[in-house]
Amino acid sequence: MRTKIKIMYLILAAVVIFSIGFLFWVARKNASVDGKPIVWGVSWSASYARYFGLDWKKVYTNILDDLNVRALRIPAYWEEIEPSRGKFNFDDLDWQLMEAKKRGTFVILAVGKKLPRWPECHVPEWAKNLNKKELDRAILQYLAKVVNRYKSYSSVKYWQIENEPFFPFGEKGCEKISRDFVKQEIALVKSLDNRPVVITDSGELSTWISTASFADILGISMYRVSWNKLFGYLFYPVFPAFYRERANLIKYLVSDVIVTELQVEPWAPSSIKLLPLEEQYKSMNISRFYDNIEFARRTGFKEIYLWGIEWWYWLKEAHNNSEFWEASKKLFVKP
Repeated sequence: MRTKIKIMYLILAAVVIFSIGFLFWVARKNASVDGKPIVWGVSWSASYARYFGLDWKKVYTNILDDLNVRALRIPAYWEEIEPSRGKFNFDDLDWQLMEAKKRGTFVILAVGKKLPRWPECHVPEWAKNLNKKELDRAILQYLAKVVNRYKSYSSVKYWQIENEPFFPFGEKGCEKISRDFVKQEIALVKSLDNRPVVITDSGELSTWISTASFADILGISMYRVSWNKLFGYLFYPVFPAFYRERANLIKYLVSDVIVTELQVEPWAPSSIKLLPLEEQYKSMNISRFYDNIEFARRTGFKEIYLWGIEWWYWLKEAHNNSEFWEASKKLFVKP
């Protein structure tokens, strides 16, 4: 574990050095905005809403009807869909996709064992003691079930396979997935449906080149503030063109680059619910919210999914702070 942490710090140091090297050029060359409307969406997790003690269906319908969100990224958690081997429960996911369809909202449906939200590893209990061959077979069977069930849904725009599969982050067992197995997953999904496949990668700690070679569409994260034991809160010294110019370098490998996680929630040193609000606001407050939105706008990407909507709703319901929720309404309007 210490070796992995050291490696991540070395990568981070390299990113910082790279950024400083481009400082003056980037400062003069902000990413242009060509006037085309941005598709603003949200990454959403019903299980994370439950973590905050919220009625997740109420939150979801408010996302669709109060905010008027028309683009969602939703994880199909394996542990929830196949809680017992061979017994599938699609009720909650069916409901979410049907409600999205009613309103003309399109969805990136994420499938795999490594999916958004900590611990990233979403393997059901019955599968945790399988050997690698049996586990791989079980994952592919689950993927096939999900894709076959939802390939007739017009609301599904893309399939996302795993979450940052080649980036070493997450609980042991899922922190990194072999390239050969990701190739198998992609081949299976493409044999069942012709929608584009999204593969995601770290926006700050990766070159994107290798990951892009697997994807139809590359999805990246965009974090401005992180926290770790060595440095505490770390503010990334990068500019919008840091992202855009790397996207230009790989434009021949993928049809598009989109932002699947734009940070608009705290990066906390512990469970968010256990932190005083003052500590939460150190890494995310309403001023930083607006700053991150404007930063993302200036990168030039045309499809951007915000990360943290469950937290906004919890602030609104539990702490009488609706400023994030209300501020986001300006984004989700028809151009």
